Amino acid sequence: MTTENPSPLSAGAPRGIEVVGDEAAVEGRYLNRELSWLDFNARVLALAERRSLPLLERTKFLAIFSGNLDEFFQVRVGGLKMQLEAGVGHDGAEESPKQRLRMIGERVRTLIEQRDEIFEGHVRDLADAGIHLMAWEQLSDEDHAFLDQVYEERIEPVLTPLAVDPAHPFPYISNLSLNLAVVVRAPGELVRRLARVKVPPLLPRFVATADGERFVPVEQLIARRLSTLFPGMEIVECSVFRVTRNTDYDIDLDGTEDMIAAVESVLARRRRSPIVVRLEIDESMSEETRKLLTRELRLHPDDVYTVDGPLGLSGLWSIVSLDRPDLKPERWTPVTQSRLVATKDSRPVGIFDVIQAGDVLLQHPYDSFETSVEAFIEQAAHDPAVLAIKQTLYRTSSDESDIMEALVFAASEGKQVVCVLELKARFDEEANIEWAQRLEDAGVHVTYGVVGLKTHAKLCLIVRDEGDGLRRYAHIGTGNYNPDTARSYEDLGILTADPEITAEVADVFHLLTGYSRQRDFGTLLVAPAEMRAGLLRLIQGQAREGGRISMKLNSLVDPEMIDALYDAARAGAEIDLIMRSICCLRPGVPGLSETIQVRSLVGRYLEHSRIYRFGRDDEAVYLIGSADLMQRNLDRRVEVLTPVVEPTLQRRLDEILDLLEADDVLAWELDSDGNWHRVSEAGTVDAQEQLQQAATVRAHRLAQVQPAT
Repeated sequence: MTTENPSPLSAGAPRGIEVVGDEAAVEGRYLNRELSWLDFNARVLALAERRSLPLLERTKFLAIFSGNLDEFFQVRVGGLKMQLEAGVGHDGAEESPKQRLRMIGERVRTLIEQRDEIFEGHVRDLADAGIHLMAWEQLSDEDHAFLDQVYEERIEPVLTPLAVDPAHPFPYISNLSLNLAVVVRAPGELVRRLARVKVPPLLPRFVATADGERFVPVEQLIARRLSTLFPGMEIVECSVFRVTRNTDYDIDLDGTEDMIAAVESVLARRRRSPIVVRLEIDESMSEETRKLLTRELRLHPDDVYTVDGPLGLSGLWSIVSLDRPDLKPERWTPVTQSRLVATKDSRPVGIFDVIQAGDVLLQHPYDSFETSVEAFIEQAAHDPAVLAIKQTLYRTSSDESDIMEALVFAASEGKQVVCVLELKARFDEEANIEWAQRLEDAGVHVTYGVVGLKTHAKLCLIVRDEGDGLRRYAHIGTGNYNPDTARSYEDLGILTADPEITAEVADVFHLLTGYSRQRDFGTLLVAPAEMRAGLLRLIQGQAREGGRISMKLNSLVDPEMIDALYDAARAGAEIDLIMRSICCLRPGVPGLSETIQVRSLVGRYLEHSRIYRFGRDDEAVYLIGSADLMQRNLDRRVEVLTPVVEPTLQRRLDEILDLLEADDVLAWELDSDGNWHRVSEAGTVDAQEQLQQAATVRAHRLAQVQPAT
């Protein structure tokens, strides 16, 4: 969009944005969502080459980067491919699906080149530390003999070569599987034939030699023994490829009232997804083979990505898991939140008494999940005075967890136990279906929320008979009730007995389990009821000189929210945004967002909590909860934000936000042109490290005042 007489305010505005009078042009107003996410994954990749980190910690980030990219193609690129096939020109974004796919391809190729270069140097660093990722040709005869035995005993029996010819149609290539494209020729013939050998996922990505210090990609072991799979044939070519398929399928309840059946149908469609979105090949693949695969998989040449190194580097988790504590960060042991520390006679603290005395704010993994959230639910399960437990579950642990055991025990004791289990949590559907069935078998009332909405709120409600009446207790959090992620995700939660808040948590459960149509909540902000309107009011309330807004989120995508923040900035409000991943808002644009700063922290723990602060000093409003500023959170999910009103807890949230703003080790900043840069190359304030140290200091201080037992 252009104008003949642009305002002087447009001076210095980034390319793609023009500020006309006091209005900014729509074009370029929002950063591209997909590219913003790829920028986040680039920040993850940058950690893989940060020399200050222990070596296997850097290996971990290589694995995370590769796994993130796999999911991005399965979901985001898969969704864009489906839009393209359906003829969707625009879906509200500034670029068409075709344009977005082109931009994604360009950015991903750059990231892959960076990843492959980092991996090459990483292999050298691992070798210096005694962990050798090697090619077959680099191994000794003794190693060859050992690995030949491994191949014969554990690999060859599970391999199945599949020919491709008129009698053998091109096989279905399963999602994310590693495959060998093998070109063979009969002796004396000129005809070349293609076969595919799938590497079963049950095989290790890297096979260890006898000493456990040298590792070879499993495809190399298979490649050198292809004669056992194609006896009597000449092996003309062998190259490795990998296919990524669309997994972005919605749950369709039309024609069925069985949610489990609908989810299982989607899982089946995902397992046999017909849409291929990416083909990865190694550099050795011939042009002829590449063209054949591209044609048979119905891909465009732009969907093919050539990799200089092993494919499927998410398999590096097997290297990360090696028993080499000298190459990993010192293990962090979460501490018990100070108000939940055991009593002087070493008996467990009465958690309900503590909550009655005042709300408890938790920050994981610094505060122990086990001695707070799990203890809250376990004590409720075993307390005879507890009548009911109501719980939402989104991403569950694959193993038996203490929370699940507590819910089962409570049901066996005759308590009313209700579990709202979200079957549609992407990639956790199978585990959630299994848990739904196990909980139902144990007598737990299991429901699946509201048709058409995902249940993403993190809630637990306890109802207790205390003699003089019933009292409710609640936990409201930002993270899943999952002990595994509680050790690696940074999340917040609050334990409260506030009558207004707990009554409204009960109302949310009525909405989830019954036919409630309640939309008005006086204290909580609940999506999709009135959260959008409530947040807009809070933003607009700061749209003035002296206004102040701070938000810590995972993602900021929603255009209406971004426009409200732009308006607040132009009215004079100071706005600080801490984004973990996607940010579609442009900061620092003259006449539009020059009072907005955006930063991102990427470190050892995944920054997952959401904090909203509106205003200054004693007049500030604080909220925490499960919702990001995305259309799906505000309009298509059940989400809950709860106010934090106790001054001591508000000060604690201020401390967290201030520390994240002061970080110059993990922090990146977003420029008005859409580029991210590190705040400092030689910083001294690592927010996550300081939060660990502060938790340790609190624990030592409490230990000193507790008498020895």
